[in-house]
Amino acid sequence: MNSLFNYLLRLGDDSLILGHRLSEWCGHGPILEEDIAMTNLALDFVGQATSLLNYAGEVEGKGRSGDDLAFLRFDREYRNVLLVEQPNVDFGVTMMRQFFFDAYRKPLFEKLIHSKDEQLSAIADKSLKETKYHLKHSSEWVIRLGDGTEESNNRAQEAINTLWRYTSELFFKDEVDDALIKSGIIPKMDDLEAEWRSNVNSVIKEATLLIPENDWKHGAGRRGLHSEHLGYILAELQYMQRAYPGLQW
Repeated sequence: MNSLFNYLLRLGDDSLILGHRLSEWCGHGPILEEDIAMTNLALDFVGQATSLLNYAGEVEGKGRSGDDLAFLRFDREYRNVLLVEQPNVDFGVTMMRQFFFDAYRKPLFEKLIHSKDEQLSAIADKSLKETKYHLKHSSEWVIRLGDGTEESNNRAQEAINTLWRYTSELFFKDEVDDALIKSGIIPKMDDLEAEWRSNVNSVIKEATLLIPENDWKHGAGRRGLHSEHLGYILAELQYMQRAYPGLQW
């Protein structure tokens, strides 16, 4: 059960932190439709985080709720990938970060539907409906920005150059994954990565962009080692619960 708890934290923390990042665009979108779209994306991710962290609390069996796990842990206890905590910077960086993550989440949820863990399977089934839209949305924007003006192409390429180093962590694997793969609860990371690379290469090529030629590897986030950005996120995200313990709306 400890492996399942840790895996649920990874998925839940990915959704929670990315949802918060996207929420920062509320009221600041480049056009009204995108302002609304990104706010809805943020709500989708927070909803996924709620389901995953609530289930993680049940699996842990120590009486912690999803809210406790979201708001009352220290930074070293979070297990999200470094990619999702990277700053928004501009619309191009936000969409590229989103695309890399969506291209990973869609095949993951498609495979988790067949998990031997019924509750995880149900969460994946519900989340997949949202994730298919997320990937369509981010893919179209990457193509539009890459194959647009010289300015948009340059910014999109700069976004790839900045974020690519963090993508390998999406397929980080350790003893947690090994145990759950053997139990038939999660899919093999190698299969996921192959599908991810195929989809990413196709969209990036259509966008007339280039993937950097480097093999940098990251796994720090999955081990609780984060960039300085997470600290600022948590300071804002956790303020109310830290200031007023047990606060409820």
